[in-house]
Amino acid sequence: MVKEITRDIKQLDHAKRHLTTSITTLNHLHMLAGGVDSLEAMTRRRQYGEVANLLQGVMNVLEHFHKYMGIPQIRQLSERVKAAQTELGQQILADFEEAFPSQGTKRPGGPSNVLRDACLVANILDPRIKQEIIKKFIKQHLSEYLVLFQENQDVAWLDKIDRRYAWIKRQLVDYEEKYGRMFPREWYMTERIAVEFCHVTRTELAKIMRTRAKEIEVKLLLFAIQRTTNFEGFLAKRFSGCTLTDGTLQKKLESPPPSTNPFLEDEPAPEMEELAMEKGDLDQPKKPKAPDNPFHGIVSKCFEPHLYVYIESQDKNLGELIDRFVADFKAQGPPKPNTDEGGAVLPSCADLFVYYKKCMVQCSQLSTGEPMIALTTIFQKYLREYAWKILSGNLPKTTSSSGGLTISSLLKEKEGSEVAKFTLEELCLICSILSTAEYCLATTQQLEEKLKEKVDVSLIERINLTGEMDTFSTVISSSIQLLVQDLDAACDPALTAMSKMQWQNVEHVGDQSPYVTSVILHIKQNVPIIRDNLASTRKYFTQFCIKFANSFIPKFITHLFKCKPISMVGAEQLLLDTHSLKMVLLDLPSIGSQVVRKAPASYTKIVVKGMTRAEMILKVVMAPHEPLVVFVDNYIKLLTDCNTETFQKILDMKGLKRSEQSSMLELLRQRLPTPPSGPEGSSSLSLLAPTPEQESSRIRKLEKLIKKRL
Repeated sequence: MVKEITRDIKQLDHAKRHLTTSITTLNHLHMLAGGVDSLEAMTRRRQYGEVANLLQGVMNVLEHFHKYMGIPQIRQLSERVKAAQTELGQQILADFEEAFPSQGTKRPGGPSNVLRDACLVANILDPRIKQEIIKKFIKQHLSEYLVLFQENQDVAWLDKIDRRYAWIKRQLVDYEEKYGRMFPREWYMTERIAVEFCHVTRTELAKIMRTRAKEIEVKLLLFAIQRTTNFEGFLAKRFSGCTLTDGTLQKKLESPPPSTNPFLEDEPAPEMEELAMEKGDLDQPKKPKAPDNPFHGIVSKCFEPHLYVYIESQDKNLGELIDRFVADFKAQGPPKPNTDEGGAVLPSCADLFVYYKKCMVQCSQLSTGEPMIALTTIFQKYLREYAWKILSGNLPKTTSSSGGLTISSLLKEKEGSEVAKFTLEELCLICSILSTAEYCLATTQQLEEKLKEKVDVSLIERINLTGEMDTFSTVISSSIQLLVQDLDAACDPALTAMSKMQWQNVEHVGDQSPYVTSVILHIKQNVPIIRDNLASTRKYFTQFCIKFANSFIPKFITHLFKCKPISMVGAEQLLLDTHSLKMVLLDLPSIGSQVVRKAPASYTKIVVKGMTRAEMILKVVMAPHEPLVVFVDNYIKLLTDCNTETFQKILDMKGLKRSEQSSMLELLRQRLPTPPSGPEGSSSLSLLAPTPEQESSRIRKLEKLIKKRL
């Protein structure tokens, strides 16, 4: 029933829709037919202003008839529109050829309203028409440039490269004044002229440099590159670079693009670069870099094949710089002691890295490719030379002869009469070289990071200065070893005197022995100087202390074993001396300093372990060797690293005969494999606790004497 009622209404709705469509289509057909006629007439009269508006309208209307192209009349109108477009394109190109002839002596005409309107029409036509207009106009505009700067002209060479850039700047100003309004703004004609000029200039410069390669000097090359990069920076400030991406990037001209000139804000000023390098602040966070200059390398790329001239020049300059450093060091001599110079970083080190920084920044502006790798190789070469010639080459040499003292001279010497192997000046020099090597090590690591930032991503893996850093680490180790050897050698005569004393003839325990006083004197002479000169590198002073302890304590124990035979009183005196040395060594890092600092735990542990072993050896020597089991167990208890060799030496110190020693050694071998454990162990340990009255009284007496002295 509903269908029956609404049948007529639906029929009327369809009729209305069809009627409306028919009327609209007939109106579009009328507009299309009239528009095509008008378009053909206006084209013949070159009324491009009206054509631009009409053509767009006709093309919009024609889109409505795509589904009616099977109708002959509609197809005919469509073909007439295409013919009109083709005729318009040819006619506009002919008009531009007449106004701006590519050949002949006729001067180019000025801008006209006809050509301006023609450009509006070209915007609607096939894009090839627009590209052809742009190409011909730019070619004609730069034709004078190719004549003025031909390869055989004097102004074409690098020393007059400024004239090229001055010429294009005048041409751009002239274009803006004459033709700025003729072309649509979205064509970016000024930028297109500048870009084409850059392409032509790069080709021409590459050609002339290949021909006259032998005439290129480094100053001339750097001058040309500097002027070229300045010009590229000018382009970056003036233009957006949208034409470099085939016009796909459209930017508004109302607001100028942000400056990306590397000579303005992208790179910090050279003075700031040098300051950062001198202060070691290269690893401080930097502000984010502005976008890269889109015009960077558009001309300057042609200089890259000739940058070997620059690299060779830097090689020569750095070689001369190292030679000057060597000569200056010989002329000025080592740093003076007792001044601020002692232990300071050598000035030549900062000069070297400042020069490196200048080279790196300069080369990165020229190229971020293979030339940067070549420059890195040069850097590596002269870092090694600096380490060898300036640092290692000036470390004082040690002498093989020790010049030991006799016991009588040692016992009769007055305080301060013996001079250390190295003079005060030499100690300051070693500390200064150590500080310089540490500075070089840290700065070389920062230099490697900076080089990786500057170079192309594909070349980062080829930047590796680990070998050079290892070289500076070796210089640091050598310097510390020299300081240790010097103090160690100074203590050798005292230890020799200790081992040659007649300890079996010592009758009573007194103050510390003369050899201890001599060792303490040398420590007090050397350590404060070294500590003050390594104030800026505390960790290496700590290393010096640790290495000295690791060297001196085993040597002291070795000489201790040479003290034989020893009487009970002699052993007590040696124990007193050992305790004195232990206290001095524990205080060694801050000895002679007004500010008392707690010694590093790692150092204290070494001293306590080593000197406690020496004390335990003497306590074993002091113990009576009978009964044998008690003596052997006492040895095992006191010396954790007990072995037959050490036991043999202790028996020699006690002056026991070989026949007595053999039974004791056999007993030790029996007891070593099965250390005490369980109930049997407790019973054997109970044997260790009690000691004869004589031993107990002597040890207590010795401890009271030590406490009294302290």
